Amino acid sequence: MSFYGYILLFSFVGPLLLSFDRKVAFYRHIKKLILPLILVSGGFLVWDHWFTSMEVWGFNTNYVCGFYLGKLPLEEVLFFFVVPYNCLFIYKVIEAYFQPKENLNFNKAFMVAFLALGLVLIAKNPSGWYTQTAVMLGIFLCVGLWYFSPHWLSLFLWTFLCCLIPFFIVNGLLTGMATQHPVVWYNPSAFSNWRILTIPVEDLFYNFDLLLGFVVFFNLKTQKSALI
Repeated sequence: MSFYGYILLFSFVGPLLLSFDRKVAFYRHIKKLILPLILVSGGFLVWDHWFTSMEVWGFNTNYVCGFYLGKLPLEEVLFFFVVPYNCLFIYKVIEAYFQPKENLNFNKAFMVAFLALGLVLIAKNPSGWYTQTAVMLGIFLCVGLWYFSPHWLSLFLWTFLCCLIPFFIVNGLLTGMATQHPVVWYNPSAFSNWRILTIPVEDLFYNFDLLLGFVVFFNLKTQKSALI
């Protein structure tokens, strides 16, 4: 198995085994993953393939199995199946065990800080493809969240913050924290060149965009509207 494959495997094992916890019972929600996988993962795979073709980013052949779907290694495709499962599992764990109440001050503080960071990144790299797409989409979604203020907003924000722990581990391993060369490399002109250790700061917005898409369409399976 490739290094990238092992990263996916070990990140998936924990959530999969804990899915049978009685209080969370995430296994009961498997069918609700279908819509996020088709619409969100599908859209991000198209984006991923496009940017790989443009050499905005790419993959080190030493760390993947060698089987490709278009420009994307198999592991990268599987990433968009593993990540939705893991993130939505965390979302349901926080909901079941902590039941965070809506906190307007917390929501506002997060939104202001997130929007400010996004505007700084755009000002620093106004022509970078990754900066402009991931950050601009994040800003647009953030403003939309602020406007609609769904009843699950605080729950989503806490989930995003908690997901930063596995995010830093997985993305760190993919961007060269533990290897001589990164598994995923980035074109320096495409992003701000600001990194958290080895991780491009834009990845925060990419993951925010991805997680929000999962949560919205996951909730659509159980609620009349995901934005009320």
